[in-house]
Amino acid sequence: MRKFFAIARREWLSYFYSPLGYIVLAAFWLVNGFIFWSILAYLSQPGARSMQPLATIFNNTFFWIFLLFFIPVITMRLISEERKSGSIETLLTSPVSSSTIVLGKFAAAFGFYAVFWLPVVAYALILNHLMTIDLRIVLSSLLAVLLLGAFFLAVGTFASSLSKNQIVAAILGFVIIILVFSAGLLQGLVNNPGLKDAFSYLTIWDHMDDFSRGVVDTRHIVYYVSSSALFLYLAQATLEAKKGQ
Repeated sequence: MRKFFAIARREWLSYFYSPLGYIVLAAFWLVNGFIFWSILAYLSQPGARSMQPLATIFNNTFFWIFLLFFIPVITMRLISEERKSGSIETLLTSPVSSSTIVLGKFAAAFGFYAVFWLPVVAYALILNHLMTIDLRIVLSSLLAVLLLGAFFLAVGTFASSLSKNQIVAAILGFVIIILVFSAGLLQGLVNNPGLKDAFSYLTIWDHMDDFSRGVVDTRHIVYYVSSSALFLYLAQATLEAKKGQ
C-alpha cells in the first residue's frame, strides 16, 4: 500500500509541475464559472423557467467536450512518458507489481480530475442562499460525474500503456472514448429487442440524464465500475506483456 501511495502522490504532484495542468484547470474553471454565471443571470429574470441549475452544469455541451477531449490529455502521459524515458523498465523490475503501478497512476489522474469539480461545492453554497436546491440531485449528479470520469480515465490509462508517444496515446484514448460514447447510437440500427436493450444500457447520456434527475440506478453504477475495472485490467495486462519482452 505504501508503494501505491508513493506512485499516486508522485504522479498527482507532477500535474502541478507542468504548465499544461494549470492551463487545462484554469480553462475549465473559467468556462464552468461562465456557465454558472449565465445560469444565475437567467434565473434572475422575471418569469424564468424553474430548473435545477447545478444539474445543468453537470450535463451541458461543454461538459461532454471536456470529457471527450480533455481527459485523453490528462491521461496521455501516465505510462507513455515512463515508456519513452525508459523509467518503466526500472519500475517493472522493482518490487512493485504492474497492478500497483496502474492503480497508482490512475488514482493520481482521478484525484486531479476531482480537483476540477471543487468549485461546484462553492456553487452549491451560493445557490443554497439564493434559492431552494435539491441536494439529492446535486449529490447524484456529482456521483455521476465522478463515475463517468473514472471510466474515461481508465480508458485513457489503457491508451497510455499502448504507446511511447504521448500524442498517439491521447489520440488512441480519444478514439476509444468516442467509440464508447457512440455505442448507444447503435440501438436505433437494430431490431432485435435484446440487442436494443443492450445498446440502450451503453447509452452514457441516458445514464447522466437519470443521475441529473436524482435517480441513482445501481445498474449504472455497476456499468461504470465494471467498465473502469476492465480497462485498468487491460492496462495492467499490457504492462505485464512489456515485462515479458
